[in-house]
Amino acid sequence: MNFFWNYDLEQLVSAEHKLRKIAKIVSFSEIAKKFSDLESDAGRKGYGVEVGIKCLFLQFFYDLSDREAEEDLRDNNAFKWFVGFKLDEETPDHSYFCRFRKTLGEEKTASIFKMIVEQSKAIGILKNLFTFVDATVIKVKETTWEERDKAIKQGEEALNNSNIENYSADKDARFGCKGKKKFFFGYKSNASVDTQSGLIKDTIVTPGNTPDSKAFKDICPEDSVILADKGYATKEVEAIIEEKNCHSFVIKKNNMKNKNKDKDRWITGLRSAYERVFGTFSKKTKYRGISKVSIQNFWECIVFNIKRLVVLNSPPIFAGA
Repeated sequence: MNFFWNYDLEQLVSAEHKLRKIAKIVSFSEIAKKFSDLESDAGRKGYGVEVGIKCLFLQFFYDLSDREAEEDLRDNNAFKWFVGFKLDEETPDHSYFCRFRKTLGEEKTASIFKMIVEQSKAIGILKNLFTFVDATVIKVKETTWEERDKAIKQGEEALNNSNIENYSADKDARFGCKGKKKFFFGYKSNASVDTQSGLIKDTIVTPGNTPDSKAFKDICPEDSVILADKGYATKEVEAIIEEKNCHSFVIKKNNMKNKNKDKDRWITGLRSAYERVFGTFSKKTKYRGISKVSIQNFWECIVFNIKRLVVLNSPPIFAGA
């Protein structure tokens, strides 16, 4: 006997639930249409691309492991309502999340991020006047003593970026330094942020030893004022800014000519309001390899932007798409 016939998820989920607000702003069905070629690979039980994208969104929105996501999707009425399951319908197990992340891949995950950015521009939420640029650390692990001991045992003089891939489970991660003394092992998430809306406009993951200035070309917009710290005070960055028809508000290093301390102090004040963006990112990798870490980074940026759209009380971003 079915005991759920008289229960309606529409009634069980609060009208003020945050997932309802998200559903009003972002049409995941419009996003899914762009990936109709994946329908046959979307799951053994034919859950479909829209279900898969919504499942991954929930996983990163609530920072859940695959097993936690399985449990919450099974037991949480708001999750079921958001994804489109009935109250008594069987939901995916934990392996589904891993399979669908792999099916979607880095490139298509990146395109979801870009679709939301472009639609936010189209409705006038995301502007291009001032752009904050920075990078944050994503650690693979806190210490590498085990890897060091293996390297020394095999005759290496030291463990460093020239040999770490021979001893680490993550072959793409590298040693890096943020600032002058903050050494780490892992990656960097580089991003540009629209200062008017607070939305992330572009992002890229690089190995930990990649200078912030080297990733700048991949996240620099066109026709904008660039707010950046001393790590971007290089000739290479200045050339890219000129090429992109931007204006430089990059803080100059102390030994550089024409350094204006008052101007740089003012730029620092402008930047400080947007540094909190990176405080929402994971400080550790969930997966191994730069491609999977990039997928993690794109989803975290997608979640951040959608949260911002809710705060901004955005109109539907796919209206008329």
